Amino acid sequence: MIITDAVGLADIALDGADIYWLEGRPKEGGRVVLVRPDASGAGIDLTPAPFNIRTRVHEYGGGALLINNGVIYFSNFADQRLYRQVEGGAPEALTPAIALRYADAVYDQHRNRLITVREDHTAGGHEPVNTIVSLSLSGENGGEVLVSGKDFYACPRLSPDSTKLAWLEWSHPNMPWDGCELRLASVLPDGTLGEAELVAGGLRESIYQPTWSPDGLLYFVSDRTGWWNLYRITDGQVESLYPMEAEFGQPMWVFGTQTYGFTLDGNIVCAFTQNGFWNLGILDLQSKVLSRINQPYNYIGNLKVSGNRVVMIAGGSNKTMAVVEYDLSSGEMRVHKLASTLEVDSGYISTPQAIEFPTNGGLDAYALYYPPANKDYLAPEGDLPPLVVRSHGGPTSASPALLSLSFAYWTSRGFGILDVNYGGSTGYGREYRERLNGNWGIVDVDDCVNGALHLAKQGLADENRLAIQGGSAGGYTTLCALTFRDTFKAGASYFGVSDLEALARDTHKFESRYLDNLVGAYPERLDLYRARSPIYHTEGLRCPIILFQGLEDKVVPPNQAEMMFEAVKQKGIPVAYIPFEGEQHGFRRADNIKRALEAEFYFYSKVFGFEAADQIEPFEIANL
Repeated sequence: MIITDAVGLADIALDGADIYWLEGRPKEGGRVVLVRPDASGAGIDLTPAPFNIRTRVHEYGGGALLINNGVIYFSNFADQRLYRQVEGGAPEALTPAIALRYADAVYDQHRNRLITVREDHTAGGHEPVNTIVSLSLSGENGGEVLVSGKDFYACPRLSPDSTKLAWLEWSHPNMPWDGCELRLASVLPDGTLGEAELVAGGLRESIYQPTWSPDGLLYFVSDRTGWWNLYRITDGQVESLYPMEAEFGQPMWVFGTQTYGFTLDGNIVCAFTQNGFWNLGILDLQSKVLSRINQPYNYIGNLKVSGNRVVMIAGGSNKTMAVVEYDLSSGEMRVHKLASTLEVDSGYISTPQAIEFPTNGGLDAYALYYPPANKDYLAPEGDLPPLVVRSHGGPTSASPALLSLSFAYWTSRGFGILDVNYGGSTGYGREYRERLNGNWGIVDVDDCVNGALHLAKQGLADENRLAIQGGSAGGYTTLCALTFRDTFKAGASYFGVSDLEALARDTHKFESRYLDNLVGAYPERLDLYRARSPIYHTEGLRCPIILFQGLEDKVVPPNQAEMMFEAVKQKGIPVAYIPFEGEQHGFRRADNIKRALEAEFYFYSKVFGFEAADQIEPFEIANL
């Protein structure tokens, strides 16, 4: 039921009166399709097969779509070329068939060109070169470089009169949430740029979503106070708009994310998060008063504003993720597209509870607890439920309070879920985010362990049936918890890191220096990398583990899981390894999503000694 007609929703675009969005479809092998509603409200597919709208800039992509006056520009996943398409027509390539990738484009109407981030892989054997380029629309070309010299670029944004360009830039070892710079330059008559001016940001200040207002002022989000808040440039000075212990920004893992936009009367509609829950508000730019909008969603993303319309991707603890339109004039809310049309009786759905619990160093950490929920069954008297602790990816990320059918799979079968926003997670200010600096593999593990024990002490979980699982960075936390602690009795790692040194040597450019801040400089602190790599300390592993891996993964290569599998198998501990052909960093095919979910449950049924309610295809578990 989880994968039936389910789609991923991303990248809302507004073009005049038209609304567009992208749908990632597991039933089509993860193909991403552009959709627009027709007069009746039904979605029309605009992307002909086999085109797949995804860019691989920074590997994580985002910002693969631009629509201007009905003309669609998009990056195609298979060849990474930019295409132009008029609705109903065939896409035509704008860029050559060479190793160039593009993202985050804007249209320059005065010069009939795109200004876009380009990632150049043509040199081979070296780090790709990132620049901002001008791409003529008069013929196939790779683009002319406008801005270069830094390791990374994002958010090229033209002023309304096309006379100024703003952008973000940063270099190794920083990630954009560590610190980046907002630059501004004049656009000269020949289309090149004048001297760039530093507007805001630096090594220890993170800037997010520079945006021009309709009247030509530059707005942005900065965490200079310790919280991502709203600012603008007024008469050459940075002006704070609404200081608040809340986050109006988020980590820029992908291009094109937005949390605010301008209304018809010149105010700002904004999304912000506090204590793990997202809110929607209107900021009056004259009085500088923020008014909250009463709405039923806990998560708000990809917010776009046009006139008096607000369109966003939203979800809640009892609301399926959806493309939602909110009318500022009438207060009416309309759902354009649900991520899933599946209707599940609320008696099978667990409502998340935000919890705060004590952790090491006299500090507190945060999590969302999903208790077991199934209206048809009661546990035997005195029986405590098993618990799966989930460590999210990133690790600079966060788990929102959302209706999760994947979680309901577990909670309807008698498991509790603890989704931990460990130290290092976003949404709680910069100080909380920086707890992980120099301490990855320690603070995150402490918080997952302490969260599980906190529930066990409250009588909400069976201390002898605690499991931990996570993907990517969450997979690393999982492997560390199983290797260096003895709290958990089983675990599941999805494309997780087992060897930090291998990750530092063999990953893509965007994250190649990420570990400098999280662990230490490499190779200077090789001692730390080896001390915190589970692959070197398998003597500490004493409980069963299952590993899942996409064989096309360029972020965490398959050899990480393969090495861990062989090492654990040699120890005689129950272990299973399930690889997936054609999958990358995260699974997109419906059959693979289903297989992984069932396989993890089947694995725990064998480890914890219960009979699965479903008929699940068995697989080999070594040493069991």
